[in-house]
Amino acid sequence: MHADTPSSPKSRGGADDPRPASSAGISREEACSWMGSSPEELPRLLTRAGELRSQFKAGVISYSRKVFIPLTNLCRDYCGYCTFRRDPAQPGAHTMTPDEVLAVARAGETLGCREALFSLGDKPELLFPEMRETLRRLGYRSTLHYLEAMCELVLRETRLLPHPNPGLMSAEWIRRLAKVSPSMGLMLETANRALLAPGAAHDRAPDKLPAKRLRTIEEAGKQGVPFTTGVLIGIGESAEDRVDALVAIRDLDRRYGHIQEVIIQNFRVKGEIPMRHWPEPGRAEMLKTIAVARLLMPEVNLQAPPNLSDPDYEELLDAGINDWGGISPLTPDYINPERPWPHLEDLEGRTRAKGFELRQRLPVYPEFVEHAAGRPGLLAERLASAADDHRYARGAA
Repeated sequence: MHADTPSSPKSRGGADDPRPASSAGISREEACSWMGSSPEELPRLLTRAGELRSQFKAGVISYSRKVFIPLTNLCRDYCGYCTFRRDPAQPGAHTMTPDEVLAVARAGETLGCREALFSLGDKPELLFPEMRETLRRLGYRSTLHYLEAMCELVLRETRLLPHPNPGLMSAEWIRRLAKVSPSMGLMLETANRALLAPGAAHDRAPDKLPAKRLRTIEEAGKQGVPFTTGVLIGIGESAEDRVDALVAIRDLDRRYGHIQEVIIQNFRVKGEIPMRHWPEPGRAEMLKTIAVARLLMPEVNLQAPPNLSDPDYEELLDAGINDWGGISPLTPDYINPERPWPHLEDLEGRTRAKGFELRQRLPVYPEFVEHAAGRPGLLAERLASAADDHRYARGAA
């Protein structure tokens, strides 16, 4: 963390041996070497990643009990791997009403959820007049205005804490949403702009330009907003591309100290997507990417979605993750609806079998709670009542 960033949320104190000299992590060159290493070298890589995870957070694997709120699935981007997005005339196209949002949040509250994860298409009103009409009928000028109001509604009417993933955001919108949510997120996915080429994964997806996404993540850092980001592997990028994306994230975190979580997500084939014949990344590829991420960022929370690695998702723990991400006892994974969340009892059993305690956290990680609560008002009150003495979820089952 640079000395000129006093508002940063937190402070942090050779290829033959994947052992960083300090908490700064290994170099890009070492990371690329390990990404290209042989299968015989994988156990050694995993061992070192596990050691670093234990030095960072020993004995505990966290998760966030959440409800998934798909505020609108209309989106102006057409990613080759996405089944979430819809055009207005497509079956299943839907924008939730405030009553629907509140009903889901209240149902989740009764099941011990503490996070309301808002996912939505990126500024669909810029492409679809139907969305502009929906927003006018609801009384809002834009999708982001509506999101802001729904985060405030959930914050006011329930004990859930909003975590929005609204796509690209300006400095002004990050500032506004930070008043009604303790953390927010935007997946970088890749640092390779060539994936926007015709026929590639991000063809017809202008909001996936890496420079634009990095700009949003950086702006969140300038404002000291606890931020979740990550990479999506297996969509046409090279091993070096993966390293470059992780290094770009690390560089922003070194400067601003605001990256609360890095997600390593694996592409999964779905029958109705343009990339339905694309090869999925193998398990060893996934483990290697997680382990390299841990070596690059020894003191950053690493997460990998368990439902995308079923039936043997507990193996992800071997690679150095310290968090399972959001798990819902109520709502499906609307991004990957064919991949159900593990039952919480199963998640706890498998985590314990690997020698770890499973602990429920808030959508904002423990080391960022105090910073997020520094903004006076309702959000600070909700955080104070939601966090226990160790800044995990109070009264968690």
